[in-house]
Amino acid sequence: MVTDTPIEDPFALFDTWLAEARDKEANDPNAMAVASLGSDGMPSLRMVLLKDVSRGGFVFYTNYESRKGTQILAHPKVALLFHWKSLRRQVRIEGDVAEVDPQEADTYFASRPKQSQIGAWASQQSRPLESRHALEKQVARYAAKYALASVPRPPHWSGFRVTPHLIEFWKDGAFRLHDRLVYYRQGEDPGGDPAKPRWQTERLYP
Repeated sequence: MVTDTPIEDPFALFDTWLAEARDKEANDPNAMAVASLGSDGMPSLRMVLLKDVSRGGFVFYTNYESRKGTQILAHPKVALLFHWKSLRRQVRIEGDVAEVDPQEADTYFASRPKQSQIGAWASQQSRPLESRHALEKQVARYAAKYALASVPRPPHWSGFRVTPHLIEFWKDGAFRLHDRLVYYRQGEDPGGDPAKPRWQTERLYP
């Protein structure tokens, strides 16, 4: 819970909340909204799944040629939002984005079900699709191609890591007197440990 004396590390609090969400949320407790910015300045929003979180940041995977991927590559700053309705909580994050290391992406891709791997090859994500049958033909094509072989990671499919400079924890309160606690990144650990950035906390009016 959000307390009057918050812990120093927002990732520790996030880990606790995510663990509780895994116990309470029926579907996809790791689902998060990702907001990116188009070249015309129009924001774009969609749901994705968080695949890894560490002091290094929040990781998700996508097709880099999709609308989401091209927007993030062109403007590598995003906002994330987790909403756990059953717990009446949300976490809001703003940060900078970097591509994950290719080896890290390879490892995650290899862990996916084979049909999902084939789907990553078959789907020209975000581009016009003439018919459902056209997609099914592409799936069948790659299923046949890799029927007796492992599926390599497509060159256009990889991950993004969001390094937060702001993390806000929101907890529902009676009569709309909610708890809001924000962590602002203030720089790196004086000892040089990148996993231990310095944070400043601030409580906000609901």
